[in-house]
This record gives sequence, C-alpha cells and structure tokens, in this order.
Amino acid sequence: MMCVVSYDVSTIDSAGKRRLRKVAKECLNYGQRVQNSVFEVDVDYSTFLKLKDRLEKIIDSDKDSLRIYYLGNNWKKRVEHIGAKSTYDPEGALIL
Repeated sequence: MMCVVSYDVSTIDSAGKRRLRKVAKECLNYGQRVQNSVFEVDVDYSTFLKLKDRLEKIIDSDKDSLRIYYLGNNWKKRVEHIGAKSTYDPEGALIL
C-alpha cells in the first residue's frame, strides 16, 4: 500500500526541533523522502499502522500537523512527477 506522509512541525522551541528530527527519522525508516517534509511510504497495512502510531506519539497535536494520503496498491496511475528532482521506483531493484 502506497501512501504519502506529510508533516508540519512547529520549531519555535527546542522541543519542536527535536520532534521534527524524530518525525523525519521515523519516516526515513519506512519510506523515501520526496520533498523536505513529504515522504512516500510503500508498506503493508500492519507496518503502516505501526508507523502511524509512532508518528502520532511523536507529534504535539496542538502545535503540529500530520497528513496522510492513501494511494493504495494501484498508485502508479495516481502519481505524476514534473521537475528537477529525480524520481525513484519503490518497487525497483535496490542497490546498496
């Protein structure tokens, strides 16, 4: 299941900066950064629920915003990339 996770974390204080780093790190554990605060995550549903739970525990819902867009399994028809940043195929070969 492909989904897009975006977030806006208030960084007015040091606690906000810490939350921002934690949210970004958690998203990097599960997906690919496509813009500064936007990640594409291609995982099974149970893994997605674990990620969502972890993110909800990190953010301060009074100050921060977390948005999740569910693209499902047929996501390739719903994503179009235009611009300078190169794209990637999350289902392609992984070279380490």
